Amino acid sequence: MSVLLEVCVDTAAGIVEAVAGGADRLELCAALELGGLTPSSALIDRAVASGCPVHVLIRPRAGDFVLDEAEAALVRADIAAALARGAAGVVVGALRPDGGLDRERLARFRDAARDGAAVLHRAADLLPDPVAAVAVAGALGFDGVLSSGGAPVASQGTATLARMSAEAEGARVTVIAGAGVRPDNVAALVRNTGVAAVHASCMGEAAAPDERLCRFRFAAGPRRVTDRRVVAAMRAALGGGTDHG
Repeated sequence: MSVLLEVCVDTAAGIVEAVAGGADRLELCAALELGGLTPSSALIDRAVASGCPVHVLIRPRAGDFVLDEAEAALVRADIAAALARGAAGVVVGALRPDGGLDRERLARFRDAARDGAAVLHRAADLLPDPVAAVAVAGALGFDGVLSSGGAPVASQGTATLARMSAEAEGARVTVIAGAGVRPDNVAALVRNTGVAAVHASCMGEAAAPDERLCRFRFAAGPRRVTDRRVVAAMRAALGGGTDHG
């Protein structure tokens, strides 16, 4: 079984590195250090022009995933804009104040995506049982669920990811394992969970930060960037690539 490698990038340079290293798909965002935010239209154009399929993260702000109506309207507009610019799909999520999935808003997001793919992001990992998110996502017409199995990193959530993967067969949803996925652990992760796709940022070594940037709060510390060598090592650990589907 070919396992799809999705590389998460947040810069123009990261797009180049991910494609050169053999990524099957890009998840495009801004501000990876904040868990990812909605990227600019220009960055979306750059990613689409790479020829690699692109899923765009639509997240209007950092913090929790409980959205008010104004934020939800921004998400719907950004979904439409990303797909109009040629993205293959979007990655979205929303929770209710009580901690459950906000099915009403998720249904509207799915409708806004029209014929594009829709993936439920790691808001699912905050649920008491992330496995339940698979059935909900499938019922709402989502194509995938990105998850670490409810753990800080996917290697700690393998039992849950395995249950999610089994549930996904009936729900016609692809479970994408992400968080802390590296070339040295990805093969075991796939073997122990049965997932059909993995998600990783494939970062290289961090450059030392400019002290002035940190002092003025323009940066919070070292910034790591996508490295084609790490992408290639991940691709090698997984075996052959997919057909960019």
